[in-house]
This record gives sequence, structure tokens and C-alpha cells, in this order.
Amino acid sequence: MSTESERSLAGLAPAGAAVLGRLLGVDDRADSRVGVIVAEVARDIIEGRLAPGADLNSVELAKRFESSRTPVREALMVLEKEGLVTIPARRRPRVAVLELARVEEVYRLRGELYAMVSERVAERADAAQLAALDDVVARMDASVRAGDVTGSFWHNVTFHERAGDVAGDLTLKRTLDSLGVAVLRLRHHSLSQPGRPELSLQDHRRLVRAYRERDARLAGALSRSIVISALGAIKAAPGPLALVVADA
Repeated sequence: MSTESERSLAGLAPAGAAVLGRLLGVDDRADSRVGVIVAEVARDIIEGRLAPGADLNSVELAKRFESSRTPVREALMVLEKEGLVTIPARRRPRVAVLELARVEEVYRLRGELYAMVSERVAERADAAQLAALDDVVARMDASVRAGDVTGSFWHNVTFHERAGDVAGDLTLKRTLDSLGVAVLRLRHHSLSQPGRPELSLQDHRRLVRAYRERDARLAGALSRSIVISALGAIKAAPGPLALVVADA
């Protein structure tokens, strides 16, 4: 298998790899041929290397991953199920284009769910758990200073993954997961807009401060505001990336 394909999940911080593998349903076969293709193509879509509407040529993908076309087709079917790829009848698969109305629905629901998570974290987080969240924010800070948008994004994912664990509500976590891996693409898209990584960093610092002060109401309001602000950034984004919220 090529060096490039081996980057799939191994190139991420452990928490980022865990959440991506779980959402894609390949966490138990990350080293398999199909699992590697699924994770690598998903990252290309999430991180913006494959734009909405881009063709996915199975022959080229088979060459890239040094495989036959069978695992490529299986991988594309997994990605279709997760909302990252569309496979029209008798046409080449392509990166999915999301509808604005659907994006707005998902983000408003995420805002409410994250508010619930944050309220629970403020009420129950212990010193060690708060220190772990502080550590993620410090890593986010380092990425922002380095101009590493993708690194900042994956630290953001890690932060909310750990907050969900601290909240200790399995039903709430499963509901967030049910919104799908396509949400990660939107989150990366939002953080890619000018000034967004810095603003996100400030917001997460305030959120951890609210956790430390045991201010559940403020923590919930901050989380809701973070998500709605991200939605605003997606809707206002100029250029080709705006296709991600184009009406079908």
C-alpha cells in the first residue's frame, strides 16, 4: 500500500482518528484496504482537497491506492451512505453538494445539542477533565499561531469529542453522531474562512472558563453561539466553496 494511503487515520491525533473512524464505521478495520480508502477520501473531502461536485474516478482511485476497483467501489458506497458522495445511475460518482436548507437545520440542531453537552460539562467536570480540555485549547492555540487551519480544526473536533465524554450522556452523544460525518466537512469549511480560527480559539477559551466557574447557563449559551456563528460563516463564504451550501 502506498505511503500516501497510509496517511488516512494515522495522520490524525488519536481523538480525531477515533471520531472519524467511528463516524465512518471503519474504526474496526482502519488497516483494511477498504477502510484506508474510505478514511483517506473522506479526509480529502472534509479538508477541502476534493470540492463539492468533483468527479471521483474509480480507475484513478484504484491506481492511487494500488488496489483493484472492487474495494474502491465498496469504499465509495460507504461514503455515499455517510453523505459525502453521491453515486448517480450510469454516471461517475461525485463529491456530494449539500443544500442550504439542510445545512441550516443541522446546525441549529447541533447548537442545541452542544448547549446541552456544555451545561452537563459545567456541572460535572473534575479538575483532571478540565485540564485535559485546557490542553486541547493550548494545541489549538499553537495551530492557530502556525497558520495551520486543518490542525486547528482537528483539535476543535478533539475538544468537542472530549467534552461529550465528560458530559457522560450516551444518548446525547449518539444523537450528535447521527448527524453524520458530513458535518465535519462543514466545520472545516467554516474554520477555513478568514479570521475564523482566531475567533474559534477565543470562543473555546471562554467556554473552558465557564466550565471552571461552573456556569452551566453561560456554557450552554456560548456553545450555541459558537455553532450559529459557524453557520453564519458558511453562508457568507465567497467563491467555489459556497457550493457546499448551494440549493440543489
